[in-house]
Amino acid sequence: MATVTALHPGKLSEHMSFRPRYGNYIGGKWVEPASGQYFENATPITGRTFCEIPRSTAKDIELALDAAHAARESWGHTSPTQRAIIMNQIAQRMEDNLDMLALAETWDNGKPIRETTAADLPLAIDHWRYFAGCIRAQEGTLSEIDSDTVAYHFHEPLGVVGQIIPWNFPLLMAAWKLGPALATGNTVVLKPAEQTPLSALRLGELMLEAGLPDGVVNVVTGFGETAGAALAAHDGVDKVAFTGSTEVGKLILHAAAGNLKKVSLELGGKSPNIILDDADFEVKLGSAWTVCSHGGQGCVMLTRMLLPRSRYDEGIAIMEPGFRNVPYGDPTDPGNLQGPQISAVQRERVLGYIEKGKAEGARVVVGGGRPAHLEKGFYVEPTLFADVENSMTIAQEEIFGP
Repeated sequence: MATVTALHPGKLSEHMSFRPRYGNYIGGKWVEPASGQYFENATPITGRTFCEIPRSTAKDIELALDAAHAARESWGHTSPTQRAIIMNQIAQRMEDNLDMLALAETWDNGKPIRETTAADLPLAIDHWRYFAGCIRAQEGTLSEIDSDTVAYHFHEPLGVVGQIIPWNFPLLMAAWKLGPALATGNTVVLKPAEQTPLSALRLGELMLEAGLPDGVVNVVTGFGETAGAALAAHDGVDKVAFTGSTEVGKLILHAAAGNLKKVSLELGGKSPNIILDDADFEVKLGSAWTVCSHGGQGCVMLTRMLLPRSRYDEGIAIMEPGFRNVPYGDPTDPGNLQGPQISAVQRERVLGYIEKGKAEGARVVVGGGRPAHLEKGFYVEPTLFADVENSMTIAQEEIFGP
């Protein structure tokens, strides 16, 4: 793990050299949005705006796709060896700038610095190296059709891939999508979530430094209903890869029907856990980490525990101190496990679920509101419900909160 010292949120921008305004990264250059419009990018740590980001439209998507198509043939014909070399150089540039990227990620989405330095960035770097290695080992195959015919099977790039990534793991999700696409010779238009555009733009700078040819990756920021929808529906996109909510995933599928583009979706979940009566309850239930880390904002958080009736009260008694003692607050402090929710909207959504749980008869054991000692930022108390029926809303729907 990289060594990180606590930084006051108001001073983070000084350490990271933020620009007051960013452009889209298109064709290896920084490009102003076609509309000339920007939106304010605020940190969930304090709610303070720290830079302006392009409010892109379909015109910006068109420019990015033009750049991706211009680079498509040359990148697709680059040797696997050369693609792997460049991808390893990207990984190295990320490793050289790990602290900067980790702080950018924490400042942009509120994830504790202990996670971004020890998990998100190392894993993202490893993914770049993994796919660089995979493409070096890629082989075609031969098959005998009959006594006079042999078929040779080989892989070709799809072409231009549109990628829409979520706000909870921005750089890691970018690596998941960019790595295999670039390794196999595709060019990309990447749209980061509007809540967390900064680290993807900083990654664009590092890719340029690493020698990635112009237009191979283009980063266009903006909102889902404008930039994201335009990318998903465009006939110049051969595949769209999306991670996000189930509702938006359905819209992506409909948008892809125009040219029958390939689609891959990673959507939400509820992560039920069945604890059997012979389990070690202290081990399985003693930690709140798997629910409260990153404010519970992950699709694999262990948000629903099903306990045997014979040991139910025991299980609640074991879980209660874990939730009550979660260290939370300023995510730039390495001692904190839980930071803020991504936005005021998400905070109110989580609090709404908590109130619905109370109204439907669930019992609050720990938490259940906004922490009084954290006036700034979008924080929610670590919360534990008991006496929850499977028919209740909080047992059925993904809350994305601690």
